[in-house]
Amino acid sequence: MPIVSISLNEEILTELDKLQKSMGFSGRSEAIRAGIRSFVSEEKQKSDLSGNIHAILLVVHNDEFDHVVSGITHNFEDLITTHLHSKIEKEKCMELFLIDGDAEKVSTMTKDFQTNKNMDTVKLVAL
Repeated sequence: MPIVSISLNEEILTELDKLQKSMGFSGRSEAIRAGIRSFVSEEKQKSDLSGNIHAILLVVHNDEFDHVVSGITHNFEDLITTHLHSKIEKEKCMELFLIDGDAEKVSTMTKDFQTNKNMDTVKLVAL
């Protein structure tokens, strides 16, 4: 089996260790493999979307990155029917987008958030 090395900050490593214990994984590698399988499955499901779709996009980030969210959002104003912004704890913010439009463009918007290292959580749910 090939070996892949990754670097994790202390916060992520602590969370990984908690998940490993609470979910009963035998080690970090097993937990990471399960996470990767889940990610691959989600991405495959999104790639199967086509035509006009309705979706919810959830983004969590530090409030210092509001300007980044705003920049991405402006590129997709034609898709967004509703945008809710809420402070969820201390410096964390949650953005909830109700989206209606072309699946390819929705996918591009999602990827723009996912590939931005300043975003903590990005989830797309197609309705």
